[in-house]
Amino acid sequence: MNAPAILIKPSTVRLERLLPGPVERVWAYLTESKKRATWLAGGEFDLRVGGKIELVFENDKLSEESRNFGTKHFEGRITRLEPMRLLAHSWDWDGKDSEVVYELAPKGKDVLLTIVHRLPEDFAALRGVGGGWATHVGILEDVLKGAKPRPFWSTHDREMKAFEAAL
Repeated sequence: MNAPAILIKPSTVRLERLLPGPVERVWAYLTESKKRATWLAGGEFDLRVGGKIELVFENDKLSEESRNFGTKHFEGRITRLEPMRLLAHSWDWDGKDSEVVYELAPKGKDVLLTIVHRLPEDFAALRGVGGGWATHVGILEDVLKGAKPRPFWSTHDREMKAFEAAL
């Protein structure tokens, strides 16, 4: 099992995962709506600093498990952009400030993905996001390996417990 997400500061979660490369492929799964929808959330990204992003979560479509999650929409703006290396965007979290930074570093044929998500101070959100990133990135790993995606909800429950235990 991969390491869970960890808390690096109050309300800031960090996750690292080594993924099958090359970096151009992983970048496409971060930036292209149809590819991103296979592991995280669809939605268009205007890839320029200040450009609008939309995240459309349909977690029940990520695996065979369903919990009648429905569709959740979030918006934000690109705050930093270094193609093939770094993407950062704000994330409107129920009217509160949040930011996600994705960094890619080639490691031979693989790519080290580091995600840092700064959240509002809200334990329930922190708990869900800590488990959520590990689950979503695990599904990305499955997709990149050509494997059947792991079950979303049971994995998310397990990852939330692992994150809480690490607090």
